[in-house]
Amino acid sequence: MVSFSCVFLDIFVMMVAVVRSAKFEELYQPSWALDHLTTEGEILRMKLDNQSGTGFQSKSKYMFGKVTVQIKLVEGDSAGTVTAFYMSSEGPTHNEFDFEFLGNTTGEPYTVQTNVYVNGVGNREQRLNLWFDPSKDFHSYSILWNQRQVVFLVDETPVRVHSNLEHKGIPFPKDQPMGVYSSIWNADDWATQGGLVKTDWSHAPFVASYKGFEIDGCECPATVATAENTRRCSSSGAKRYWWDEPVMSELSLHQSHQLIWVRANHMVYDYCTDTARFPVAPVECQHHQHKTTRT
Repeated sequence: MVSFSCVFLDIFVMMVAVVRSAKFEELYQPSWALDHLTTEGEILRMKLDNQSGTGFQSKSKYMFGKVTVQIKLVEGDSAGTVTAFYMSSEGPTHNEFDFEFLGNTTGEPYTVQTNVYVNGVGNREQRLNLWFDPSKDFHSYSILWNQRQVVFLVDETPVRVHSNLEHKGIPFPKDQPMGVYSSIWNADDWATQGGLVKTDWSHAPFVASYKGFEIDGCECPATVATAENTRRCSSSGAKRYWWDEPVMSELSLHQSHQLIWVRANHMVYDYCTDTARFPVAPVECQHHQHKTTRT
């Protein structure tokens, strides 16, 4: 078994956060341009050239848990390219959690853009420059999702938290199973310096490498109704899922300090402070999301 199923499991097992790791082909399948994906041992490589990009998707959908992949991004001049790792449900009112790695010219830092869609509404971008060169080695990128928060993590350091503020009338993504996806494509109309720097195809193919595929979440069969999946993937009574434990409901004090450090030293754009786009700050921006009571 490569992931927790939406069924009752022994309470001891549910209390232990054992990450389920698997080979690519056990969890995922190519989704388009199959000839642009290759495997070399445990490493999957996806390439972008002037003919096509490519992508893959999980074989199952999930409701809550944590997904992780290790990525080594396109080296050298990656301007115009986007490599994405994200979770998404389907339909016009879909939910989505995005990591988008925006390429740049040689010597300039990669920009990592995160975004959150809830009920089909996005425009919640944050961007940061990483504290390392993500093209030189593999680093882990994770999305943790439960009923209290969505946390984006880089090498287990939180870089963004989207908190459940339903008590303020803000919808929170907790009722749609989501697939896990990754892709690489040409987006030189916006990806690098707002589209000013275009893709230099003389440097193609652009290759992103992957390993360390992990999904530790509640697997949701397509034949099961959404409401039933929500019920089965939530803790109740003796059934305890690790993502519903109190320690997972908010950041620890150490994690909170890490997030403050990331925002102070590496964030280059936050929609909450973009008064041109949002003359009145969105409601969630007016809430102090970095509060923690856990040490």
